[in-house]
Formats: sequence, C-alpha cells, structure tokens
Amino acid sequence: MKTVKDKQVLVGADFAGRPLKDAVVRHLQSKGWTVTDIGVKAGDENPEMFHRIGFKVGAKIAEGEFERALIFCGTGMGIHIAAGKCPGVHCGVVESVPAALRAITGNGVNVLSMGAFYVAPQMGIEIADAFLEHKLGEGYEDWKNFYEFHKLAIDEINAFDYGEFKKNGFEVKKLGEVELGPAKTGVLSAQG
Repeated sequence: MKTVKDKQVLVGADFAGRPLKDAVVRHLQSKGWTVTDIGVKAGDENPEMFHRIGFKVGAKIAEGEFERALIFCGTGMGIHIAAGKCPGVHCGVVESVPAALRAITGNGVNVLSMGAFYVAPQMGIEIADAFLEHKLGEGYEDWKNFYEFHKLAIDEINAFDYGEFKKNGFEVKKLGEVELGPAKTGVLSAQG
C-alpha cells in the first residue's frame, strides 16, 4: 500500500476540479510528495465524467493500493458520492481547514473531496496539508477517549449491514461503548 507516511497520495479530478487539483498537486510535489493522478489532465480531448473518476479513486482505496486520496470536481459532491460507493471508502467533502482536521482526526476519512467552485487554490492547499499531516485521534481536540470514541464509530460503520439493521428494527449493532471525558480546554462536544 502507498501510504501517507511514505508521502504517497492518490488524486483525481474531473474537468471542473482540475484547476484546483493542479494547484494542490504542484504544492504537494514541492514538499516531496509522490502524487499519482488518475483524473482529467490538461489537454484531455474527452475528459472523463466526475463519477467515473470517483469510482476509480474509490476502487484504489478499496483494493488497498493507496491509504488516502484527494478528489476534486465542481462542487466536490458528485465525485464524493461515487467514491463512497466503494467498500471501505470513508469520504468527506470539506471547504475549510477546521473541517479537514475534523474529517481526518475525528472521522478517519481516507478520501477527501473539494469543490473548485467553492474552494480557492490557497485554501485547497491548506486543506490538503491538514488532511495529509494528521491521523485519526490526533490533533487539535483534547478530550478523554477522543480516539477510542471515533475508532468505535468507524468500526461500527465498517461492520454496518443494512439488511441486518432492518431485521433488528433499525437498531445499530453496537460493538462497544466508550466513556467520554471533559476536554482539558474548551467545551466537550460528543458529536462525531
């Protein structure tokens, strides 16, 4: 698997997301990242549609080829929906650095999506850095069992089976419980 620790990342964009992707890729490469781009590139005569790129990126995450990916389209939404159809893909759409930090540290996303219609290139660069420089349970929030709380949520999401959920009267099959503690600074928010 190509990992963040080894400064390896996968990217993909449609025609609308390509300018933002290009700015982020230039920045990452200047910092020593190896970037694999499987999306639309400048000069493509028949650019592939957003959802098809999303499926391809999602598949590379699902198959364990890459640990993380960045994807881009006009809104960030369509490509995100497509990538999320692949098993084991946890994709989030973000438009700010705090949202990117929460996406990785609290929700453990492995694919981060941005919309070029809403995210300026410098913001996209800062979002990418936040996403790639942090991991689940680490970062700016400091409360007891932060990692354990979010890891349990991810484990239950991964184990979720809609058929079983429906048979169980739409009750979640719990894999455990986590006691939350107060933040050392600020107010505790138990929302994931």
